[in-house]
Amino acid sequence: MSNHINDMKVGKVVVFGLPGAFTPTCSSTHLPGYEEKYDQIIEAGAREVYCVSVNDSFVMDAWAKDLGISKVKMVPDGNLEFTDKMNMRVSKSNIGFGDRSWRYSVVLQDGVITKLFEEEGKANNFEGDPFKVSGADNMLSFLKGE
Repeated sequence: MSNHINDMKVGKVVVFGLPGAFTPTCSSTHLPGYEEKYDQIIEAGAREVYCVSVNDSFVMDAWAKDLGISKVKMVPDGNLEFTDKMNMRVSKSNIGFGDRSWRYSVVLQDGVITKLFEEEGKANNFEGDPFKVSGADNMLSFLKGE
């Protein structure tokens, strides 16, 4: 984890956080979207793309293998270290998940947030799983200045 965090402090990088590996929206749309758009995101100026999830490295590796992820860098955050630094911890205890990350995407320039796309409802600990602004298409449009 710390190697990835240090790597995120160099240049312009895209990071997206999501609630959990092998969960429906994360597996069907969020992560695959960034894998599909990876080359375009790099061409638009990002040095790297990272996926952060509150899981251990074994789960993250298995998830990447299951989905055929080869470009996006998988970052396990089992202790919520990065998630807490991003102020994205939410409780999903009501559905049996415990503490997780809220869904978001961010552009970091030399470790500083320059743009944050946070899904609606975090302040209320919204029980659903909104996915409207943190996806790869929105990030790519931003990076291209559209």
